[in-house]
Amino acid sequence: MAFDYSLDFKNIDFRQHPELYCVGKGEQGVLLVEPYKSEILPYWRFKTPEIAKESSEKIYELFLAYLEQDDFVGADMARKFIQMGYTRSRRYANHKSGRKYKQNSETSSSKKEVLPYEVDPVKAESAAIFKAKWVQAKTNEKYLQLLAKHKQMYSAD
Repeated sequence: MAFDYSLDFKNIDFRQHPELYCVGKGEQGVLLVEPYKSEILPYWRFKTPEIAKESSEKIYELFLAYLEQDDFVGADMARKFIQMGYTRSRRYANHKSGRKYKQNSETSSSKKEVLPYEVDPVKAESAAIFKAKWVQAKTNEKYLQLLAKHKQMYSAD
């Protein structure tokens, strides 16, 4: 089910209306879905491996707490923040500026020039920390059960 960006995110409490939540692809909606964004975002950090470890562990604790409450939307949002910790730290590991593409307004979006890699081993370690937690989250048995149940109950297919 595709993520629905047309929803009124400023006025929807997804804890009260889980039927409106679409999993989407990857990290879609991670910074939109409330109240989860506000509950998880304060813990999301990846600047150093120590910070990434603390952050990923705290967000994984929230993930498990949401699962204990059978709150799929909360668990999926925590999973998305963990995944985003991996992807963002990986991007900074590869590109010091955090930008993957060269900024050039004359180039069409389909022909963006990828900046050269500048490998940062510290950010790469942060990425590895988040990746391990992301794998734990996305393969968690209860998470997979709640995901299947959510898709079965709310999928338009």
